[in-house]
Amino acid sequence: MARKHALQIKDSATYEALIDQGASPEKSARIANARAAGTLQHRSMPLEKRTKADLYAEAKRIGIAGRSAMTKAELVDAIRGH
Repeated sequence: MARKHALQIKDSATYEALIDQGASPEKSARIANARAAGTLQHRSMPLEKRTKADLYAEAKRIGIAGRSAMTKAELVDAIRGH
């Protein structure tokens, strides 16, 4: 198959699949390169299977107030609702 993208793309199969699904070239490139670098792994895991500490860190990163008093289920709901 002929390349439809620049040489900077590290995971061609992922990039092409995302483009076929309608994602923008920029978003497809970011996701494909993150997957190739191994930094996308945690995001592919369902929230319910992540630890409370991981969920807390994610909630902190995105700025969810009141996260310290939340249960794991409440963290999952808050992250999904953000």
